[in-house]
Amino acid sequence: MAGVFWMLVTGALFVAVTAIVKHVGSRIPPPEAAFLRYALGLVFLVPMLRPMFAAPPDRRALTLFGARGLAHTFGVMAWFYAMTRIPIAEVTAMNYLSPVYVTLGAALFLGETLAARRIAAVAVALLGALVILRPGMREISPGHVAMLFCALFFAASYLMAKVMSGRVSPAVVVGWLSVTVTVGLAPFAAAVWVTPTLTELFWLFLVAACATGGHYTMTLAFRAAPLSVTQPVTFLQLVWAALLGALVFGEPVDGWVIVGGALILGSVSFITWREAMLKRRAVTPPVMATKL
Repeated sequence: MAGVFWMLVTGALFVAVTAIVKHVGSRIPPPEAAFLRYALGLVFLVPMLRPMFAAPPDRRALTLFGARGLAHTFGVMAWFYAMTRIPIAEVTAMNYLSPVYVTLGAALFLGETLAARRIAAVAVALLGALVILRPGMREISPGHVAMLFCALFFAASYLMAKVMSGRVSPAVVVGWLSVTVTVGLAPFAAAVWVTPTLTELFWLFLVAACATGGHYTMTLAFRAAPLSVTQPVTFLQLVWAALLGALVFGEPVDGWVIVGGALILGSVSFITWREAMLKRRAVTPPVMATKL
């Protein structure tokens, strides 16, 4: 029950992130909005400074940190762009693809086994993406394309995080990600800079606070219960996102998006459950871990 409770809180916090970004709108260009989110969020990096300085990275680690920061930079920009172009529910549903891409990437690049059941689960997830996009039945907007690339970039980021997890502590991994993404976003933000108002700065700082809080409560959920219990709860985030989009932003509820999201999340939950049953180290990060 504690794990389910903390995962519910996590979902609420991450839905708040999407709602605030949607509320801020498109006056602030996506690269700048993403940069301000990370730059303002550096205040939450203070507790991680000691482990970062205590374990200075070697050349290989720096290369991995830099490569991960670059991949995450493009993923974050794509996410912020998509939020200004397509409904919240569609962004949320398509973001579920990241763990599926991680599963494929782990098999292709890390030599991990991709059993028949996992292949079937991946196929179901890709079917879910087709249900959401419905190519040939409706126009696929640049926002949808951005989310496809966003999921790929985030998957690359988390694959590199998996490689680094055996070399340095989690605090160091998270700390260097914040630093490298802030630096990576800076030139893109400078190229399209629009002076933000104090109100916009407040909202973007709130985005950073909610995202940080969401990652913390997600950790509490994983500590309190196994992934096989907490993972299905993340589907409610799609429900909250659809309701929020309809009630606050006037976005129509698309039943196909709910069905497609359920297929994707169902496949991710099955993969996670199989990992737990086989008592193997999880390959696919939880859906919520792919958030900003």
